[in-house]
Amino acid sequence: MLRYVYADQLHRFPKLRDTMFRDRADQFKTRLGWDVTVDAAGEERDEYDDLNPLYVIWEQADGSHGGSMRFLPTTGRCMVNEHFLNITGGVRIESANIWECTRFCLSRGVESRVAAALMLAGGELMQAFDVAHFVGVFDARMVRIYRRIGSSPDVLGSVGEGREQISVGLWEFSNEAKGRVAQAARISPELSRLWFDRSFGADHRRMALTA
Repeated sequence: MLRYVYADQLHRFPKLRDTMFRDRADQFKTRLGWDVTVDAAGEERDEYDDLNPLYVIWEQADGSHGGSMRFLPTTGRCMVNEHFLNITGGVRIESANIWECTRFCLSRGVESRVAAALMLAGGELMQAFDVAHFVGVFDARMVRIYRRIGSSPDVLGSVGEGREQISVGLWEFSNEAKGRVAQAARISPELSRLWFDRSFGADHRRMALTA
């Protein structure tokens, strides 16, 4: 199932929290060889985890992490404006209607549909919080995954070549795209909404839709 959890709420889900940060270390440090910091507990965290971001997390049946993404508004501190201006030509991306999505992580051996489920959750956030676009940095290996899910970004800029290429992309999420992603995730729109409402409440959705 999908959970939507702010950083200051993670203590309520200790197994989900700990396995998420350990899976991030496994993916970004061990498998991809990124220059990230892993602590003595084998967990990968960075300065943006201290800004109370919103995490979308796929929780497996045993309560452990299966996949996740991290969201921050671009009106505050975010990675794309502090570390990747060389990709955007020096243009800062700052808007109340654009959120940054980072740390897209999948646990080893998880079902391929989990990636689509996370994208579907992103669509729920867009609808409920009046977000027009997500911006994020991605590497070449993700292009195939986004294409398979049916949610490819508009590329704002790239550096590097081949497998070493890194890009900044901008995502929107139409109803048509939501249908494709829901099908890839094998999750009905009704169930997706139910999981969202369990985290934020149905009243939040109604207020967002009538605002």
